[in-house]
Amino acid sequence: MRTRVGVFFGGVSVEHEVSVISALQAIKSIDENQYEVVPVYISKDRNWYTGEELLDIEAYKDLKQLLQHAQKVSMTASENGNVILQKDPVPKFGKRAVAEIDVAFPIVHGTFGEDGALQGLFELYGIPYVGCDVMSSAAGMDKVVMKQILRDSSLPVLEYVWFYSSHWAEDSEDMKAMVEEKLGYPVIVKPANLGSSVGINKAENTDELDDAVEEAMSFASKILIERMVTDMKEVNCSVVGDYEEVEASVIEEVLKSEEILSYQDKYQGGGKDGDAAKGMESTDRVIPAPLDDNMTKEVQELAKDTFQLLGCSGVSRIDFLIDEMTNQVYVNEINTIPGSLSFYLWDPAGKDYQTLTSQLIQLALKRKRERDRLTFSIDSNLFSLQSAEGVKGGSKNNHPSSS
Repeated sequence: MRTRVGVFFGGVSVEHEVSVISALQAIKSIDENQYEVVPVYISKDRNWYTGEELLDIEAYKDLKQLLQHAQKVSMTASENGNVILQKDPVPKFGKRAVAEIDVAFPIVHGTFGEDGALQGLFELYGIPYVGCDVMSSAAGMDKVVMKQILRDSSLPVLEYVWFYSSHWAEDSEDMKAMVEEKLGYPVIVKPANLGSSVGINKAENTDELDDAVEEAMSFASKILIERMVTDMKEVNCSVVGDYEEVEASVIEEVLKSEEILSYQDKYQGGGKDGDAAKGMESTDRVIPAPLDDNMTKEVQELAKDTFQLLGCSGVSRIDFLIDEMTNQVYVNEINTIPGSLSFYLWDPAGKDYQTLTSQLIQLALKRKRERDRLTFSIDSNLFSLQSAEGVKGGSKNNHPSSS
């Protein structure tokens, strides 16, 4: 019997479309001899659907019609510990179950998917799932938390300040003074918990800082501002594995059309005429990146260290900035569910997409076996220790006599 793999994609984040592209790429590459794929599409209004109709990328051009043909579902636990997708609403008569899932494979980029929210749901249902767990997902998604963890472990990160949008609203002048004192200009302004270069802008003066922060706050309540490296090279390295063993991919240099790598650079090859259906595969890039052996090794080792310090599992992509004036390498961010699952960085070394997806599923099953050996609850008899007087457990002798 083949292992049933539920591939979850879509979601409510600004990276919804990218998630669909990445998921359909992965589904085509999963070994049909070993695994039975069950597509699970999460719409922007948080409804869940399944069905063969969801496997056609062209169908998403008319989303309303697609969802009329797909089966709306909800998730529930089965008696054997697996997850059942049942019709929503559940019919009073007839068959309720649509499919059963042995392993979850989330390919939901951004908030409510890559940040630990979906992983927490899988944890509650006790189903093995591909990729990072709740903690590492949340830490990787929050750029501020990620930087704090890496900095405390002496990994190189750019100087930064951060604040909440409420702080900016209360005293923007104080926030601007902090930026100018600690960082100077130019700076890069980012929402703290988004990916795909959404909401990211450069600021060279106070007025531009105002505009950049206002735009970032439209996407997130937590804002990160970093010193900008003016003469920089951007390179990425993927890592696959877990806390015990990891391997680093070849390195890519990502080419950008402007000073900052944009959403269009990533998914449309730097322009509106790019093939967005290819996802991150369509990005203008050089593989392998033109780095000498020492720099290549440094980036790969930093990638593996970042992955393991954050407690990651599965596949991630770590993005780096290299200051070409000083040759200093900085960890920029980690993508715990990277676009296209970074398969294009593994293929040059002989690990094709099918091998990669199989490895990710096996890592998920390995983690489940390890966690099944742990103790999450203990037998106790606390309720029997409670006094008949009530939940406080006090005895009559603890109270003054009324006589």
